[in-house]
Amino acid sequence: MSIHNSQLTIHNIPVCEPYLNGNEKAYVADCMETGWISSSGKYVKAFEESFAKYCDCNYGVAVCNGTVSLHLALAALGIGKGDEVILPDFTMIASAYSVCYTGAKPVFVDADKDTWNIDVTKIEEKITDKTKAILPVHIFGNPCNMKEIERIAKKYNLFIIEDAAEAHGATYDGKKVGSFSDIASFSFFANKNLTTGEGGMVVMKEQKYYDKCRYLKNMSFPIDAPRVYEHNDIGFNYRMSNIHAAIGLAQVEKADEYKEMRIKNHNLYKEYLKDVKGIIFQKDEENSVNVCWMNTILLEPEIYGHTKEELIAHLKENGVDTRLLFTGMHRQKCLLDFGCDGSGEYPVTDNLTKNGFYLPSASNLSKEDIEYICNLIKEFRK
Repeated sequence: MSIHNSQLTIHNIPVCEPYLNGNEKAYVADCMETGWISSSGKYVKAFEESFAKYCDCNYGVAVCNGTVSLHLALAALGIGKGDEVILPDFTMIASAYSVCYTGAKPVFVDADKDTWNIDVTKIEEKITDKTKAILPVHIFGNPCNMKEIERIAKKYNLFIIEDAAEAHGATYDGKKVGSFSDIASFSFFANKNLTTGEGGMVVMKEQKYYDKCRYLKNMSFPIDAPRVYEHNDIGFNYRMSNIHAAIGLAQVEKADEYKEMRIKNHNLYKEYLKDVKGIIFQKDEENSVNVCWMNTILLEPEIYGHTKEELIAHLKENGVDTRLLFTGMHRQKCLLDFGCDGSGEYPVTDNLTKNGFYLPSASNLSKEDIEYICNLIKEFRK
């Protein structure tokens, strides 16, 4: 936000903040007034059905965060000890953690130098007789090359689990992300295009995976049956509360509006910075709609004239918040200790980690604030 008066302009622009301008208060108030505040209540089912429909899927299962939605998806597919799952090296570590939770091993593939998604030309070289699934991540809302990923998965008889945590409403070849895979995972953390504060969901087309996810997420109690306190399988407590679902339902009602706001703001950044040498933006995948979760820039310090750290410090001094990008999975001590193979070269990921960062990206970020941020970047260049 920017605070203006005749003598003083104070800028305090966070990297992201939730935008709640629909029925959130009314729906949450209804939960509180009726007493339905736990995982039972009408908003959980309504949210699941509404979001699944938005993703062009038949079913949705709401859970308490995006990380557990990935774990639940993997568990529902039977991924476990002795298996391997291929995923991008450049991703939030939750993608890899979810695989580790099952006892399987994450296997890493470097990012594409233009789209920053998994490099589909390097997937097949990582496939072994232990490989059971490919877990593509739609980085920053940019859909992966799902046509090629589907081809590879079919050739080797592999599951696809889309990590669409950052890509609500994104499309590839006219289809919504989440609808390409056996099961897909979404996050509703506070900085996402759609938020419940904390929350996640798995979406799918086949009922067998829907039933398995419902079963596992609720302590492996029998589904659609009287509760009996005898359990045949190790289950999880991954339930979403009715209050969080109420917020989520209100968010889905305005999903396309929020998507267009993010895209518009991203295009403003690109327009204002188009002539600044040494600033690179993520390239959209062909035949796709990138929903622009985060406005990310990659610095070429030798051309721009400053390092990433110097530019971040300059922005901070002028009231602009930023965030660093992910450190590659091949450099994560916890994953190497788990037994993951971190050998080999991952130059694209390492460059993104070294020279990239997020700019403010809230859906309701004003044009004036974007112009102010871009002017700081332009004026700081040597």
